[in-house]
Amino acid sequence: MGKWKWYLNRLRAMSFTEVAWRIAQKREERRERHFERRHTNVSDHVFNPQLACLNLDPQRLGIAFETEGHVFNRHIHLLGGYDYDTYKTRWHAGFQTDNNWAKTFSYDIDYKQNDHVGDARSNWELNRHFQFALLAKNYYYSKDDGCYQELKTLLEDWNRENPFLIGISWTSVMEIAIRAINWMYAFAFIKASGNEDTATQSIFKTGIVNMLDYVERHHSRYSSANNHLIIEASALALGGYAFGHKQWLKEGIGIMTEELVRQTYNDGVNKEMSLHYHIFVLEAYSLVAHCVTSNGDPLPTNWLPYIDKMSQFVCHSCYDDNHVIAFGDDDEGKVLDLQGGVFSYIDTVLQLSSLVTGKRYSSFSNISETVRCLYDDNAIRPLLDQHLFATNDGYSFTSGGYTFMRSRDRRVLIGIDHAPLGFGSIAAHGHADALSFQLMVDGKTMFADPGTFIYHCNLAARNRYRQTLHHNTASVEGRDQSEMLGAFIWGRKANCRLTHQHHDNQRWTLTAEHDGYAPIIHSRTFDFDLEHCRLTITDKMNQPCRYTVTFLFGTGCEIEQTGDIVHICNDRQRCLLHLPPLTKSRIDIDWLSEHYGLQTTTQAIRIECDQPQIKTIIDILPYEQ
Repeated sequence: MGKWKWYLNRLRAMSFTEVAWRIAQKREERRERHFERRHTNVSDHVFNPQLACLNLDPQRLGIAFETEGHVFNRHIHLLGGYDYDTYKTRWHAGFQTDNNWAKTFSYDIDYKQNDHVGDARSNWELNRHFQFALLAKNYYYSKDDGCYQELKTLLEDWNRENPFLIGISWTSVMEIAIRAINWMYAFAFIKASGNEDTATQSIFKTGIVNMLDYVERHHSRYSSANNHLIIEASALALGGYAFGHKQWLKEGIGIMTEELVRQTYNDGVNKEMSLHYHIFVLEAYSLVAHCVTSNGDPLPTNWLPYIDKMSQFVCHSCYDDNHVIAFGDDDEGKVLDLQGGVFSYIDTVLQLSSLVTGKRYSSFSNISETVRCLYDDNAIRPLLDQHLFATNDGYSFTSGGYTFMRSRDRRVLIGIDHAPLGFGSIAAHGHADALSFQLMVDGKTMFADPGTFIYHCNLAARNRYRQTLHHNTASVEGRDQSEMLGAFIWGRKANCRLTHQHHDNQRWTLTAEHDGYAPIIHSRTFDFDLEHCRLTITDKMNQPCRYTVTFLFGTGCEIEQTGDIVHICNDRQRCLLHLPPLTKSRIDIDWLSEHYGLQTTTQAIRIECDQPQIKTIIDILPYEQ
């Protein structure tokens, strides 16, 4: 019954033209059923005869083959902290269980909320094949034949165990696109090295062509056309350059140009309402932009202004290169990883976008390995002489719906969400967190966002991390502001709007409201004294009701309540939370996920109210020596 309800809700989110397109895709699926019977490897032959003559030119991907000073990690980071050596050839692993995904026709695999096997997103990270590009890069720059032999072993094993359209690695078009991108870079490094192993090169060449042909015929559309479509189009654009195929190039660049405007507000905020997907998309545009200019072509006219504004939004979200205020879903996805191990993805993307625009958004204190492989010192050096983009006391992205406030001494960063729920009819990656906030002191999270945890299993946990009650905002009678209809589908959506804002040298004042509990309207005012580091939050309800205001604390915070004052300590960072009078409060154990697939306990203060207006004050205390 649950599955049929999901299908009904998904159908309601579609237009008539989308339904017709999906029916056509089902017909295409029936034509592809012969792969189910034959178990054909993706490298056996080029399935589309019109593409058989294509070959890759390694010089056209914009790789800086002459650079030096590289690092040579041989492992990639797996989501959830799983050991790479244990899982590196477990292509069908369920990860969260000891079970494996079935080696059946990919269209028949029900990977959504299949708790018996595990989380598909965890598996997809392994099958994106960052390790292939990483090992090929290592081989090219280090001349270490061991890297090549390891790559060859992994490639042959994967090719044997994952026939075309058989198994979990073929269930998502975007996953195929990301894998094709990493195969392209791997193939380019191998070919440029002068390696004469024609059998291995044939696997790469044929596999890439077949994967890109599949992406072109099946790319995401209509209500599914969010960040997935942009990533799929980026694969076509990169493939168009690498293989000299004008149709892929035209289609890829065309889609990306159109979607840049459709999926981005005019102030640079991505409409998914997720900082992570904002950065994910920014990486795709930066990689393709570099490829375009490396081939001597002009960028579409709107790319640089949007990339600039998107980069500025990321800068305002960051306390520094490694500490960031992020709202919405975060699955830690990326497009290309030539670094390996654990690294600052945000800083890597900001370095890439800096080099595309010629403006410095990153300190470049630790140059990313991915950047070193794409840009030489002559490109990087001029940026180091520029001033770093200044975030000053903050900025309000009034169209995108986020405001960032910084104290005068730069110790405090506050992020406020007055944004729409998410993008399009399903708003897939949004959370029910309107009017929530986060607060950092010296890079330490004092008031936190709960995070994401996991996508495709443990639906109860997926929902919990999106619920209003677990965010730093108000929940009326325990309800959510917006209606969850599935793990990535929302029904009724709260409408949020900014009603007042004032900013001068002394303070920020911001008021916003939403109708998620209509006819009850929740209005919230944030008043931040920039010099004295005092944040006053005023909550108002336009009708009598009972509501709960949550304050979720970051991991590492120690909480002690004395009367109406809550003492919050995180290492040597301290805050005082002054509870509103005539209210009841309690300290709850709650959950927080700082990394995909991992969760830990934290604490939250919940204030029970029935007053039309309450005022809560947060004092950020001086640094404790």
